[in-house]
Amino acid sequence: MTPEAALDALRAVADPADADRMAAYHKVERPYLGVRVPVIDALAKDWRGAITLDERLTLASGLWDTDIHEARVAAAKLLEQARIRPDDSGAWQLIASWVPQFDAWAIADHVCGAGQKRLVADPSRLDEVEGWTTSDHMWSRRAALVITLPWTKQNNPKPEELAARDRILGWAATYVPDRDWFIQKAIGWWLRELSRHDPARVMEFLATHGDAMRPHARREALTHLE
Repeated sequence: MTPEAALDALRAVADPADADRMAAYHKVERPYLGVRVPVIDALAKDWRGAITLDERLTLASGLWDTDIHEARVAAAKLLEQARIRPDDSGAWQLIASWVPQFDAWAIADHVCGAGQKRLVADPSRLDEVEGWTTSDHMWSRRAALVITLPWTKQNNPKPEELAARDRILGWAATYVPDRDWFIQKAIGWWLRELSRHDPARVMEFLATHGDAMRPHARREALTHLE
Protein backbone atom coordinates (compact mmCIF):
# COMPACT_ATOMS: atom_id res chain seq x y z
CA MET A 1 0.00 0.00 0.00
CA THR A 2 1.47 3.33 -1.09
CA PRO A 3 0.30 6.78 -0.02
CA GLU A 4 -0.97 7.32 -3.56
CA ALA A 5 -3.08 4.14 -3.40
CA ALA A 6 -4.43 5.13 0.00
CA LEU A 7 -5.35 8.58 -1.29
CA ASP A 8 -7.14 6.96 -4.23
CA ALA A 9 -9.14 4.89 -1.75
CA LEU A 10 -10.05 8.01 0.22
CA ARG A 11 -11.03 9.92 -2.89
CA ALA A 12 -13.25 7.03 -4.00
CA VAL A 13 -15.48 7.53 -0.94
CA ALA A 14 -15.26 11.33 -0.80
CA ASP A 15 -18.20 13.72 -0.97
CA PRO A 16 -17.22 17.14 -2.38
CA ALA A 17 -20.14 18.77 -0.58
CA ASP A 18 -18.79 17.46 2.71
CA ALA A 19 -15.37 18.78 1.75
CA ASP A 20 -16.73 22.32 1.51
CA ARG A 21 -18.51 21.99 4.84
CA MET A 22 -15.42 20.58 6.53
CA ALA A 23 -13.21 23.38 5.21
CA ALA A 24 -15.66 25.94 6.57
CA TYR A 25 -15.91 24.15 9.91
CA HIS A 26 -12.22 23.53 10.60
CA LYS A 27 -11.12 26.95 9.30
CA VAL A 28 -7.60 25.77 8.51
CA GLU A 29 -6.15 26.21 5.05
CA ARG A 30 -5.45 22.73 3.67
CA PRO A 31 -7.10 20.34 1.17
CA TYR A 32 -10.25 18.53 2.30
CA LEU A 33 -11.66 15.54 0.44
CA GLY A 34 -14.98 15.14 2.25
CA VAL A 35 -14.56 11.77 3.96
CA ARG A 36 -16.08 11.26 7.39
CA VAL A 37 -14.11 9.83 10.29
CA PRO A 38 -15.93 6.46 10.57
CA VAL A 39 -15.12 5.79 6.91
CA ILE A 40 -11.48 6.75 7.41
CA ASP A 41 -11.37 4.55 10.49
CA ALA A 42 -12.68 1.54 8.56
CA LEU A 43 -10.18 2.04 5.75
CA ALA A 44 -7.28 2.40 8.17
CA LYS A 45 -8.35 -0.74 10.01
CA ASP A 46 -8.25 -2.68 6.75
CA TRP A 47 -4.85 -1.26 5.89
CA ARG A 48 -3.45 -2.12 9.33
CA GLY A 49 -4.43 -5.73 8.84
CA ALA A 50 -2.95 -6.01 5.36
CA ILE A 51 0.55 -4.56 5.76
CA THR A 52 3.54 -4.99 8.05
CA LEU A 53 4.34 -2.57 10.85
CA ASP A 54 7.25 -1.06 8.92
CA GLU A 55 4.98 -0.57 5.90
CA ARG A 56 2.37 0.98 8.14
CA LEU A 57 4.84 3.50 9.53
CA THR A 58 5.95 4.39 6.02
CA LEU A 59 2.36 4.76 4.87
CA ALA A 60 1.42 6.89 7.87
CA SER A 61 4.40 9.17 7.29
CA GLY A 62 3.57 9.53 3.60
CA LEU A 63 -0.08 10.30 4.26
CA TRP A 64 0.81 12.88 6.88
CA ASP A 65 3.19 14.64 4.50
CA THR A 66 0.40 15.25 1.97
CA ASP A 67 -1.16 17.78 4.38
CA ILE A 68 -4.62 16.61 3.26
CA HIS A 69 -7.02 16.64 6.20
CA GLU A 70 -8.35 13.11 5.75
CA ALA A 71 -4.89 11.75 4.98
CA ARG A 72 -3.56 13.12 8.26
CA VAL A 73 -6.50 11.62 10.13
CA ALA A 74 -5.82 8.30 8.40
CA ALA A 75 -2.14 8.53 9.36
CA ALA A 76 -3.16 8.80 13.01
CA LYS A 77 -5.67 5.96 12.67
CA LEU A 78 -2.95 3.69 11.25
CA LEU A 79 -1.12 4.00 14.58
CA GLU A 80 -4.17 3.85 16.86
CA GLN A 81 -3.53 0.42 18.31
CA ALA A 82 -3.15 -0.59 21.94
CA ARG A 83 -0.41 -3.15 21.28
CA ILE A 84 2.34 -2.53 18.79
CA ARG A 85 5.16 -5.03 18.86
CA PRO A 86 7.89 -4.05 19.16
CA ASP A 87 6.79 -0.91 20.97
CA ASP A 88 10.09 0.81 20.13
CA SER A 89 9.39 0.33 16.41
CA GLY A 90 9.20 4.05 15.75
CA ALA A 91 5.45 4.59 16.18
CA TRP A 92 5.87 6.85 19.20
CA GLN A 93 8.71 8.75 17.56
CA LEU A 94 6.56 9.36 14.48
CA ILE A 95 3.61 10.54 16.57
CA ALA A 96 5.84 12.87 18.60
CA SER A 97 7.38 14.27 15.41
CA TRP A 98 3.92 15.39 14.25
CA VAL A 99 3.10 17.35 17.42
CA PRO A 100 5.07 20.50 16.49
CA GLN A 101 3.13 20.54 13.19
CA PHE A 102 -0.32 20.62 14.82
CA ASP A 103 -2.44 23.55 13.67
CA ALA A 104 -6.01 22.29 14.15
CA TRP A 105 -7.84 20.59 16.99
CA ALA A 106 -9.35 17.68 15.02
CA ILE A 107 -6.11 16.35 13.55
CA ALA A 108 -4.34 16.99 16.85
CA ASP A 109 -6.96 15.01 18.77
CA HIS A 110 -6.78 12.02 16.42
CA VAL A 111 -3.00 11.93 16.70
CA CYS A 112 -3.21 12.28 20.48
CA GLY A 113 -5.66 9.36 20.52
CA ALA A 114 -2.98 7.20 18.94
CA GLY A 115 -0.32 8.67 21.21
CA GLN A 116 -2.31 7.89 24.34
CA LYS A 117 -1.86 4.18 23.68
CA ARG A 118 1.88 4.55 23.25
CA LEU A 119 2.12 6.50 26.50
CA VAL A 120 0.14 3.86 28.40
CA ALA A 121 2.43 1.21 26.90
CA ASP A 122 5.49 3.12 28.16
CA PRO A 123 4.74 5.81 30.77
CA SER A 124 8.41 6.85 30.82
CA ARG A 125 7.51 8.80 27.68
CA LEU A 126 5.80 11.32 29.96
CA ASP A 127 9.28 12.79 30.41
CA GLU A 128 9.25 13.76 26.72
CA VAL A 129 5.68 15.04 26.92
CA GLU A 130 6.62 17.29 29.82
CA GLY A 131 8.93 19.13 27.44
CA TRP A 132 5.92 20.10 25.35
CA THR A 133 4.41 22.01 28.27
CA THR A 134 6.90 24.87 27.88
CA SER A 135 6.82 25.01 24.08
CA ASP A 136 6.17 28.29 22.28
CA HIS A 137 3.76 26.28 20.11
CA MET A 138 0.29 26.41 21.64
CA TRP A 139 -0.82 23.14 20.05
CA SER A 140 2.13 21.29 21.59
CA ARG A 141 1.24 22.64 25.04
CA ARG A 142 -2.38 21.59 24.53
CA ALA A 143 -1.31 18.14 23.31
CA ALA A 144 0.43 17.47 26.62
CA LEU A 145 -2.99 17.41 28.31
CA VAL A 146 -4.96 15.70 25.54
CA ILE A 147 -2.47 12.88 25.11
CA THR A 148 -2.41 12.18 28.86
CA LEU A 149 -6.18 11.77 29.31
CA PRO A 150 -5.78 8.04 30.19
CA TRP A 151 -4.47 9.18 33.59
CA THR A 152 -7.88 10.66 34.37
CA LYS A 153 -9.63 7.32 34.05
CA GLN A 154 -8.34 5.06 36.86
CA ASN A 155 -10.78 4.55 39.72
CA ASN A 156 -8.13 2.98 41.94
CA PRO A 157 -4.81 4.24 40.62
CA LYS A 158 -1.61 2.49 41.57
CA PRO A 159 0.96 4.69 43.34
CA GLU A 160 2.84 5.31 40.10
CA GLU A 161 -0.39 6.18 38.29
CA LEU A 162 -1.40 8.56 41.06
CA ALA A 163 2.03 10.19 40.89
CA ALA A 164 1.64 10.63 37.13
CA ARG A 165 -1.85 12.09 37.62
CA ASP A 166 -0.53 14.64 40.11
CA ARG A 167 2.36 15.43 37.79
CA ILE A 168 -0.02 16.20 34.92
CA LEU A 169 -2.25 18.27 37.18
CA GLY A 170 0.88 20.24 37.96
CA TRP A 171 1.26 20.96 34.27
CA ALA A 172 -2.37 22.03 34.11
CA ALA A 173 -1.78 24.41 37.01
CA THR A 174 1.05 26.11 35.10
CA TYR A 175 -1.34 26.60 32.18
CA VAL A 176 -3.98 28.47 34.19
CA PRO A 177 -2.52 31.96 33.49
CA ASP A 178 -2.53 31.19 29.74
CA ARG A 179 -5.67 32.88 28.37
CA ASP A 180 -5.71 30.98 25.07
CA TRP A 181 -9.17 29.45 24.56
CA PHE A 182 -7.83 26.05 23.50
CA ILE A 183 -5.46 25.82 26.45
CA GLN A 184 -8.20 26.69 28.91
CA LYS A 185 -10.54 24.22 27.19
CA ALA A 186 -7.90 21.50 27.58
CA ILE A 187 -7.60 22.22 31.31
CA GLY A 188 -11.36 21.99 31.69
CA TRP A 189 -11.50 18.80 29.61
CA TRP A 190 -8.83 17.08 31.74
CA LEU A 191 -10.58 18.06 34.95
CA ARG A 192 -14.00 17.05 33.61
CA GLU A 193 -12.75 13.56 32.78
CA LEU A 194 -10.96 13.25 36.11
CA SER A 195 -14.10 14.30 37.98
CA ARG A 196 -15.76 11.02 36.95
CA HIS A 197 -13.15 9.09 38.93
CA ASP A 198 -11.63 11.48 41.46
CA PRO A 199 -14.02 14.37 42.11
CA ALA A 200 -12.27 15.36 45.32
CA ARG A 201 -9.01 16.01 43.47
CA VAL A 202 -10.82 18.14 40.92
CA MET A 203 -12.51 20.20 43.62
CA GLU A 204 -9.12 20.67 45.28
CA PHE A 205 -7.66 21.94 42.00
CA LEU A 206 -10.59 24.30 41.47
CA ALA A 207 -10.38 25.61 45.02
CA THR A 208 -6.79 26.60 44.33
CA HIS A 209 -6.93 27.65 40.69
CA GLY A 210 -10.58 27.96 39.69
CA ASP A 211 -10.88 31.72 40.16
CA ALA A 212 -8.00 32.25 37.72
CA MET A 213 -9.44 29.96 35.05
CA ARG A 214 -11.59 31.32 32.24
CA PRO A 215 -15.32 30.79 32.81
CA HIS A 216 -15.74 28.27 30.01
CA ALA A 217 -12.94 26.14 31.45
CA ARG A 218 -14.49 26.18 34.93
CA ARG A 219 -17.86 25.21 33.50
CA GLU A 220 -16.24 22.34 31.62
CA ALA A 221 -14.50 21.11 34.75
CA LEU A 222 -17.75 21.19 36.74
CA THR A 223 -19.88 19.40 34.12
CA HIS A 224 -20.26 16.22 36.20
CA LEU A 225 -20.02 17.86 39.61
CA GLU A 226 -23.08 20.11 39.58
